[in-house]
Amino acid sequence: MSRPVVGIIGNSYLMNDEYPTHAGGTMNSEAVANVSGCLPLLIPADPRYVSVEELLEVCDGFLLTGGRPNVHPEEYGEPETEAHGEFDRARDAITLPLVRACVERGQPFFGICRGFQEVNVAMGGTLYPEIRELPGRMNHRMPPDGTLEEKFALRHIVTLSEGGVFHRLMGACEVMTNTLHGQGIKTVGHRIVIEGHAPDGTPEAIYVKDAPGFTLSVQWHPEWDAENDPVSRPLFKAFGAAVHTWSEGSGARLIQQSA
Repeated sequence: MSRPVVGIIGNSYLMNDEYPTHAGGTMNSEAVANVSGCLPLLIPADPRYVSVEELLEVCDGFLLTGGRPNVHPEEYGEPETEAHGEFDRARDAITLPLVRACVERGQPFFGICRGFQEVNVAMGGTLYPEIRELPGRMNHRMPPDGTLEEKFALRHIVTLSEGGVFHRLMGACEVMTNTLHGQGIKTVGHRIVIEGHAPDGTPEAIYVKDAPGFTLSVQWHPEWDAENDPVSRPLFKAFGAAVHTWSEGSGARLIQQSA
């Protein structure tokens, strides 16, 4: 039996400073294939090549990946500043309407880092351009030096809402995560429920209230060591179960509906 297809949202990338590509981290494909049990398919997130309607038909679920470019602040009604960093407007044009369509249809998606932020913006929320500059906030950015193991090492606790979706999934109210992001939620989007916070109050785990499908999203990077990490593995397994259920035509995964 063929595996259900997970569209992995790619990022525009300039290889060797001159060759345009669409790129996706290998660890995303590994997590989708080996933990979720699905077929990973890298999506060139650009409306010149694909449409939201086509993606909804071709893919059973979507992984909204992290990436260096940020959601453009015009997407949430704010002016661009130097602090907002790099952008990928083509990805914005695909992912934001894709999130809203999936919420409406009950088609599963899993948001990671930038993907987490895209979900909030798609639902009408806003972002801080640089949370480490806010009073009382810690530096959540990736360490500039070290090996990949050191950069993706577990760095802080995330406290989960007792009895919530993430608590039930993890079996714990506190989990350890990595952290490799500069931006974060400022105002919460419509129907966005925050169920996890870093020690400095930064939102880290969300879902869309009353959505018929899987909409869990996290600010950290669970794709790193997803097969072995006790926090990452249940997230990708639950996402995979939702995608399999959608593919089989029996509707959305019900993990959220009691939340």
